[in-house]
Amino acid sequence: MPPGRTNRSRQVQNTAQTGSCMDMSEVKANVFYSKEHEWADIGESGTVRVGISDFAQCELGDIVFVELPEIGSSVRAGDPIGTIESVKTVSDLFAPVSGIITNINALLLDQPELVNEQPYEGGWIVEIEWSPDAGEELNELFNAEQYKAYLDEQHEGG
Repeated sequence: MPPGRTNRSRQVQNTAQTGSCMDMSEVKANVFYSKEHEWADIGESGTVRVGISDFAQCELGDIVFVELPEIGSSVRAGDPIGTIESVKTVSDLFAPVSGIITNINALLLDQPELVNEQPYEGGWIVEIEWSPDAGEELNELFNAEQYKAYLDEQHEGG
């Protein structure tokens, strides 16, 4: 991992001991979550909208910059597709599914705080047209209840 970058999963796990983000964070139903705290909302057209969870944005603190990938980029699940810089750290953003980046939330270039203010709405980061083999990848993601249990487990293991 490049100098100055952190793995958000590790960073979130280490700071989750306070519990304040655990208590205040929304886990939105009807989306999938990764262990790295990205969410994936699968649209009817096969497009997956991606952002970071409310828990992750809370743990990161004030977001000051979001590095977005190029539209048309091919990505594989688990690959870094950008970075999120907060007042605390810089962390990688990972693709929860494989496919092609079809859209980016360009508003974040001038308003990165949308990730904090509206993590599931205006703070979405990219859209990915998922590849046919992404169905298997979805099995690696959590539903809302599983993600809540994962957060609890991370907090307990702190």
